[in-house]
Amino acid sequence: MTERMTGAQALVRALEHVGVDTVFGIPGGAILPAYDPLYDSVKVRHVLVRHEQGAGHAAEGYAQATGKVGVCMATSGPGATNLVTPIADAYMDSVPIVAITGQVASAAIGTDAFQEADISGITMPITKHNFLVTDAADIPRTIMEAFHIASTGRPGPVLVDISKDALQAQTEFHWPPTMQLPGYRPVTRPHSKQIREAAKLIAESRRPVLYVGGGVHKAGASAELLQLAELTEIPVITTLMARGTFPDGHPQHMGMPGMHGSVSAVGALQKADLIVGLGVRFDDRVTGQLSTFAPHAKIVHADIDPAEISKNRHADVPIVGDCKEVITDLIGAVGTAGKGDYTDWWTLLNGYKETYPLGYDEFEDGSLAPQYVMQRLSAIAGPETYYVAGVGQHQMWASQFIDYENPGTFINSGGLGTMGFAVPAAMGAKMGRPEATVWAIDGDGCFQMTNQELATCAIEGVPIKIAVINNGNLGMVRQWQTLFYDKRYSNTDLQTTRRIPDFVKLAEAYGCVGLRCERPEDVDATIKKAMEINDVPVVVDFVVHQDAMVWPMVAAGTSNDDIKIARDMAPVWDSED
Repeated sequence: MTERMTGAQALVRALEHVGVDTVFGIPGGAILPAYDPLYDSVKVRHVLVRHEQGAGHAAEGYAQATGKVGVCMATSGPGATNLVTPIADAYMDSVPIVAITGQVASAAIGTDAFQEADISGITMPITKHNFLVTDAADIPRTIMEAFHIASTGRPGPVLVDISKDALQAQTEFHWPPTMQLPGYRPVTRPHSKQIREAAKLIAESRRPVLYVGGGVHKAGASAELLQLAELTEIPVITTLMARGTFPDGHPQHMGMPGMHGSVSAVGALQKADLIVGLGVRFDDRVTGQLSTFAPHAKIVHADIDPAEISKNRHADVPIVGDCKEVITDLIGAVGTAGKGDYTDWWTLLNGYKETYPLGYDEFEDGSLAPQYVMQRLSAIAGPETYYVAGVGQHQMWASQFIDYENPGTFINSGGLGTMGFAVPAAMGAKMGRPEATVWAIDGDGCFQMTNQELATCAIEGVPIKIAVINNGNLGMVRQWQTLFYDKRYSNTDLQTTRRIPDFVKLAEAYGCVGLRCERPEDVDATIKKAMEINDVPVVVDFVVHQDAMVWPMVAAGTSNDDIKIARDMAPVWDSED
């Protein structure tokens, strides 16, 4: 059936047809035509954020919590450029979002018109694909293509930039349109020969490890991963983007690898003779100095994106395919090829796990250790809660001291490391999962970048809970200044002797409940009080010691063999061990 309508009406109708129920955005001149039919939509809820960056991160949080495509909308020029950071963030972490932006009228494009910016050109390196639409007739097809590209293959952000005259023009609308993507054919089925080769290496290995990344979660393959791990009895490590994809409580779990990973996880990689990388990037935060990474290991690397395979570390067995299908095929092949004897390997790794468990220092003055806050939050809120972290020390403590038993319950900015991510992403996650408890874990630095979205949460009825780990500093930068810059704390002190701002008063000003906790003995009661409030957002100001540090640590650019569990201590092992 064909109907005559404006391009703006076609846009809203197309969004309804692809199943969009929530859009985060802010109106402005170039996108304004789209907001008129959006006003009448009974299927699409528009959430008026307070900054376009918040719209983008909210779309990310929504996407990560639901598995659906998140949607954000902005006007041309500064509205569109304010989306650049969340678009880049989504690109790095393979988050499916569609960003819809208004553009100046097609006749004015390239003339430096008011609020004109070449957002297609700006975002070309950080989108999976982007479109500039100047013909109203192309809008429905472009929306269908955008959602298809964002959600298939390796997920990622897609930008749809629409000129104002295309939104205003009349067009014939029909659904479904015919997609025109002749060059887009993501491979999902792995090659059987490569699967057999991987199974053969597993059978021959004596020190294998399953190195699990976000691609396994994106593929919905946590159940298959558990089956493969238990079948092979191989140790498992989960990256920052895969926390919860394999249960923390499982005896085969060695922890998180990387710069602030557990000794057992880092050791598993360094001492392995075979690394089976599933949905991972072999990024610098995991490998450390690449030339010294896992020197004795052969590599099986499976990923849906062929560009990732052998990008950083050469793969002896490259496997292109969806991780769910790869792991399923591996289960069958391993059952035929058999498994190795890993007795000595488990003795070594369990020795690391027992000798070097994650721990932290308590302070003689009785001030609050942030790691303790994480432990108690984990125990009280439980494993069904969604935890959404910003970036910095608090992110690492959240990854270390909260127990993740369910896939997708830890949402954070991994690849780009975007300060200000937590509050709007938690808002998006809560809107996508209104039945779930959502805790944002933020630092006082991150919180001040996007806390204006508390207003959105209060007005829209989104009762997230926020734990501000307040050490009065840009904590991770201060830690580096302590370790590498002779304690020269240049521009990392966020407060003097006064609380500026007072986060409790700030929360109250935004229509939220504000709480403060400064002593260990008050932590449980404070968390429980926050858990009892479910009608408005809650901000808890956890005032922690400014000198708390994240350990273990592999300094940037150094070998994983140099991992230390505390300052001024020798590395845990020698590279020749």
